[in-house]
Amino acid sequence: MSATARPIAIIGGSGQIARALFAEARAQGLDPVVLARPRIDLERPETLRPALVAVRPRVVINAAGWTTVDEAESAQARAHAVNAESPAEIARWCADAGAHMVHVSSDYVFDGLASRPYPPDHPVCPINAYGRSKAAGEALIRTHLDRHLIVRTSWIYDAAGTNFLTTMLRLAGERDDVTVVADQTAAPTYAADLAGGLLRMAMTALAGSDRAHCGTFHLANSGATTWYGFAEAIFEEWAARGHKRPRLHATTSQNWPAAARRPRYSLLDTSATTAAFGVTLADWRDGLSRCFAARDRA
Repeated sequence: MSATARPIAIIGGSGQIARALFAEARAQGLDPVVLARPRIDLERPETLRPALVAVRPRVVINAAGWTTVDEAESAQARAHAVNAESPAEIARWCADAGAHMVHVSSDYVFDGLASRPYPPDHPVCPINAYGRSKAAGEALIRTHLDRHLIVRTSWIYDAAGTNFLTTMLRLAGERDDVTVVADQTAAPTYAADLAGGLLRMAMTALAGSDRAHCGTFHLANSGATTWYGFAEAIFEEWAARGHKRPRLHATTSQNWPAAARRPRYSLLDTSATTAAFGVTLADWRDGLSRCFAARDRA
């Protein structure tokens, strides 16, 4: 099998980023292969190499991860296996096979104490177990593989699955009043927008051999808001479609019980991505409108 004929492997199965990547890759005429349960089990990293050997991809896009932030506090070993040990195993296989790796990471590797968007080279300082597992995964990939892209993003949502958008719509149908924290700031990122950007970055990296297209980058929808502002925009779209709009109330992180601390500010500086790859994602409000439009068509 020639290098150009080798497929793209997407790790993530039913996850929202993996679904969006598969749809976008098919739309671009690429040859995506999804690796998911039961073929692989990210809590058992040893299951990855046999699956990758069988597929022999030219690039592996790891869109999977342990993403339940609060549960990671009580399941740290499992979160570490999924978010650190499995990415390390993928990186080792890619190094042996001469393949490229794109790994999706998180804004939660930062402590949230900044007052301006985090550049990719800002030191990581996670404040919860999930963030620590993601930071560990990044470090292990850098150790084992030169030809990698680590792409941090923030606040992923889609029209399906379990995420902030679908939770807000469920609550809108169940309650007259909804309370949301208003003191955490980042950029909500539509999974389909992220998928398009990730594939463009991956194809650019595959086509070249220079270091400018390897390393750590940030990719998220443009703009910034709080969870409260995001909920407000969701309910605006919902009401515009003739549905009941609940009353929205703001609260603080201190008054919202959660097992894991969240960064108060985790906006990502994406300018290096634009410079290296020519990739800039639309404003988060535009992404939300297109997500609702896609939901309407489904």
